[in-house]
Amino acid sequence: MITPTMMLLLLIALAVGLGAGYGAHAVRTRLRTASADKNARQLLEDAKRESDAVLREAKLHAKDEYIKMRERFEEDTRSRRKEVLAHEERVSQRETSLDRKLAMLDKKEQTLDDKIQELQSQREEVDRKSKELDELFREERTKIQEVAAMSQDEARGILMRRLEDELQNESGALIRRIQEETQENAEREARRIITMAIERYAADQVNDITTSTVTLPSDEMKGRIIGKEGRNIRSLEAATGVNFMIDDTPEVVVISGFDPLRREIAKTALEQLISDGRINPARIEEVVAKVQADIEDATREAGEAAIYELGLRSVAPDIVRTLGRLKFRHSYSQNVLKHSIEVGHLMGLMAAELGLDVSMAKRIGLFHDIGKAMDHLVEGSHAIIGADLLKRNGEAQIVYNAVAAHHGDVVGESIFAPLTTAADAMTASRPGARSETTQIYIQRLEKLENLAGAFRGVVKSFAIQAGREVRVIVEPSKIDDNEAMQMARNISKQIESELQYPGQIKVTVVRETRCIEYAR
Repeated sequence: MITPTMMLLLLIALAVGLGAGYGAHAVRTRLRTASADKNARQLLEDAKRESDAVLREAKLHAKDEYIKMRERFEEDTRSRRKEVLAHEERVSQRETSLDRKLAMLDKKEQTLDDKIQELQSQREEVDRKSKELDELFREERTKIQEVAAMSQDEARGILMRRLEDELQNESGALIRRIQEETQENAEREARRIITMAIERYAADQVNDITTSTVTLPSDEMKGRIIGKEGRNIRSLEAATGVNFMIDDTPEVVVISGFDPLRREIAKTALEQLISDGRINPARIEEVVAKVQADIEDATREAGEAAIYELGLRSVAPDIVRTLGRLKFRHSYSQNVLKHSIEVGHLMGLMAAELGLDVSMAKRIGLFHDIGKAMDHLVEGSHAIIGADLLKRNGEAQIVYNAVAAHHGDVVGESIFAPLTTAADAMTASRPGARSETTQIYIQRLEKLENLAGAFRGVVKSFAIQAGREVRVIVEPSKIDDNEAMQMARNISKQIESELQYPGQIKVTVVRETRCIEYAR
């Protein structure tokens, strides 16, 4: 049990302990404070020393920067001073140059003023002399009018009429000279182009005869061809559409017909029948049908070969077949397909020389006589028929127009039309192209000249262009212009009635009046 005394003692002891603890803490606090003061003084001294060092270093750095900035400033100042001095020097030079130029301008201005005054004086002098000349001219005109007894307008009119007459004469002579020179140059160039084309194109021309004959192994075969009561020959004629003439000529059958394609079918069929030996109406119809199919294939192949030879493209099948039929047609024994190929080559050569479309020229040349393959089926000239066929099959207008115009049936719309006419004449009229010997050819030309020369007033007549043109020169005192036109028509009509010739012949009547004078 705790007594009060003990409590008191405890309290006293607690108080003493607390006092002792406080005193010890105060002592420790004073000791720590003294140590902190010492450390603070040491830190202050260290900081002061460091700040002094930093300050000294900053002062040194600032001094260096100041020195550098001063040096840069002085350098900039010196550079700017030099620039200012140079600028001042340039300005001074410019001022000096401007002063010199101003002085020169002042001098030129003074010179110009002097020249203006001089020109003004000369102008016044010219005006004065011009007035004097005008006065003299008026006096002269008055005197001339008094002497000539006509006014100035009348004299001017006479002078103008004389000048007009002289100019008309000179212009007419100039025009004639230019026309003559142009015609000569054109004819020379045309001859050169045609000659070049003929020289470059050298093709073999084969003359075929138009009569078809079949050789028989013996005369006994004639009876078999005729058949009992003529039934075989009637079947042949009905199937082929031609006539078979079996006469006294030994071992020969002559086939007659206006269509060369039918004659070829009949000839081939008869040859096959003779070779086979079986000749009867049924066999005849069978062989003729087979030959017709073979001929149709042959015509197509011939057309394709011609197109391939000329290098053409995009040709309608109907045109190809019709073109192939020309293989069995002949004009004066000249094969029409070969003639058309030759015209195509010649037109291509001439077109190349003239700078034209070579492919178009070859196309027109190959197709120009295509109407001859069907003119027995359609009425009209072969040129128009061929043009219609080409038009229906989508050929260009320039193609079918040139084909229609190559014999003058229509007006040509391009240069290809006269080229077609020229190439056609070149292949058809040269000696040897058609079945006409040189002697007959020369005789025909002589007869043409004699026929034209027999007319009244004819001085000379010349057959030119291989007989495709006759040129007749008449006396102008006996034949006037109207009679010359009538003479050309009469000569053409007489040629048509008396001569046999391929193509057409142009008749040209020349009535020329020459006026000759000598300058002495």
